Amino acid sequence: MSAPPLHLGLTPWVGDLAAAAAAIGGQAETAERLGYDSFWLPESHFQSPGACPSPLLLLAAAAARTTRLALGTTSYLLPIRNPLQAAEDVAVLDRLSGGRVILGLGRGFRPSLFAAFNVPQREKRDRFEATLAIMRRAWAGEPILAGGEDPFCLEPRPVQEPHPPLWVAAFGPKGVAQAGRLGLPYLASPVEPLFRLLQNYRLHGDALAAAGLPPRLTVPIMRTVFVSTHQDAIRRVREGLERQAAELRASTSPVLRGRAEGGIDDWALVGEPDRVVEAVERYREELGITHLLVRGAIAGADSAERLGSLERLLTLLR
Repeated sequence: MSAPPLHLGLTPWVGDLAAAAAAIGGQAETAERLGYDSFWLPESHFQSPGACPSPLLLLAAAAARTTRLALGTTSYLLPIRNPLQAAEDVAVLDRLSGGRVILGLGRGFRPSLFAAFNVPQREKRDRFEATLAIMRRAWAGEPILAGGEDPFCLEPRPVQEPHPPLWVAAFGPKGVAQAGRLGLPYLASPVEPLFRLLQNYRLHGDALAAAGLPPRLTVPIMRTVFVSTHQDAIRRVREGLERQAAELRASTSPVLRGRAEGGIDDWALVGEPDRVVEAVERYREELGITHLLVRGAIAGADSAERLGSLERLLTLLR
C-alpha cells in the first residue's frame, strides 16, 4: 500500500512577521494558488525585528484572501493567556475562516517573556495544561462558572467540533512527554536534528501508550527547505544557514544553544531536486511524517529564488 499524500504547509517567505496585513494575506493567497495545504505563523514577543505577538489577527487577514488553505499557529502561547479569551479568539477565527484553523500550542521559554506577563516560569507547564482544559470545556459548550455567578456558555463556538485540531510545539523531553500524555500530536522544532527527533518521537509514543491512548496518527515536522538547480544559490543559502546556526550556538540562552546541535544537513533540506526528495523520503520512512511545514524565509536567497524553490518543491512531492 502506498503512503498517503504528504500534507505540505508553508510559513511566510518575504518580509517580517510584523508586516502589514496585506503582505501576509498576499502570501497566503499565493500559497493557496501554488497548491500548498496550509499557512503558518508563530508567536513571538518583544523581538526586533519580526515580532509576531498576535498570530490569530494576522491569520484573519489570510482567511480573508483564501478559501481552501488551512491556517495554523506553530506556537500559540497558552501560559500567558486568559483561557476563555483565548477560546473565544480561536473560535472567532475558526468561524471567520469557515473551519480552517489548526492550533499549534506552545509554552514559551524566554525568562523575559514570563516576567513581562507576570507569570512564574516554573508554572508554565501547569498553566498550559490548566488553560487548555478550560478552553476544551468552553469549546465543547460546557457551562463555565465565573465568580460564583450564573454559569454561561461560550458563543460563538468553533465550526470544527469539538474544536480545531490541536498540536503541541515542544523540543524538550518534558514538553514532548506532556504532549503525549494529553493525546496531542507533537510539532517538532525546526532545527532539531533527525536523531533527536527519533528520540523525541519514541518518548512521545511511550507517553501515549502509558496514558492508554492510541498510537499517533498525525506526525508534523517543520524544516527549512530550499531546492534549486543553481549551485550559486545553493551555496549562498547554505552559508546563510551556517551563520544562523553560529548565532544559535553563541546565544546566551541554553535552550537556543541546545537547538543548534549537529550540522545544517541535520535539520535543513537544501540542494538539488534529487537530494531534497531523497531527504524528504528519509523523514517519511524513519519518522512516518504526515505533515511537512516548510520554512519559507531563507537567508541567502532573494524572494524570487525562494518562490522558485517553493514552486519546484510542489512539483517534486505531488
